[in-house]
Amino acid sequence: MPDNLLIENTIKFVKETLEGAEGGHDWFHIERVLNNSRLIAQGENADLEIVELGALLHDIADSKFHGGDETVGPKVASDFLRSQSVSEETIDHVVKIIQNISFKGGNIDQKFSSSELDIVQDADRLDAIGAIGIARCFNYGGFKDRSLYDPDIKPNLNMTKEEYKASNAPTINHFYEKLLLLKDRMNTQTGRRIAADRHAFMVHYLDQFFSEWNGKK
Repeated sequence: MPDNLLIENTIKFVKETLEGAEGGHDWFHIERVLNNSRLIAQGENADLEIVELGALLHDIADSKFHGGDETVGPKVASDFLRSQSVSEETIDHVVKIIQNISFKGGNIDQKFSSSELDIVQDADRLDAIGAIGIARCFNYGGFKDRSLYDPDIKPNLNMTKEEYKASNAPTINHFYEKLLLLKDRMNTQTGRRIAADRHAFMVHYLDQFFSEWNGKK
C-alpha cells in the first residue's frame, strides 16, 4: 500500500509547483491522470505507490515549458523524492516513467517498460482524448497562438521527435498527428476500453467541425 503521508506531501508539492501553469498541464490535469491511474491499476499487477508517484510527478516540469530541456522534470522529481527519504529504487522507477511517458511524435522506441509505466501512460493518454482532450488541445493551441485550421497545411504523420516538438501547425492537425493515434497505443485492457469511447467522441466532433467549416451544417 502507498505511504499516505508521502502521497499527501507529493500532492502538496505538485499543487504548489504547478500553480499558474497552462490550463492543459496544470494540477487538474495531474489529478485526472492520478484518478485514471488508480482506476486502471485495479486491473493490473503493479506497485500502486510507484503508479501514484509517477502520475503525480509525470508533468512536474514538462519540457514544452522549459525550452525543450527533458532533464528538468526528472531532476525536480528526484530531488523532491530524496527530500522525502524515498528509496533510490523507487526514485529510479519514477524517473524512468517521466522519461518514457510522452508521445514525442510516436516514432520513438521506448527504452523502458513496466506495468507501472503502462498504467500511467494510459492514464495520461486518456486525458489527451475525448471531450477533455479536445478542450486541452485547443487551449494549448491558443496558448501557442496557433491557427484553428488551415486546409493548405496537411498533417505530418512522419515527424521526427525534433520536428514534432518544434511544430507550430494548426490545432486540428494535432488530432491526426497524435490524438486519433492514441486509441491503438493503449497498454491495458481498461485503457483500451475507455479510449474507444473517447476516440469515437473525437471522430464525431471532427465530422461536425468540418461540416461547419465547409458550410454544410
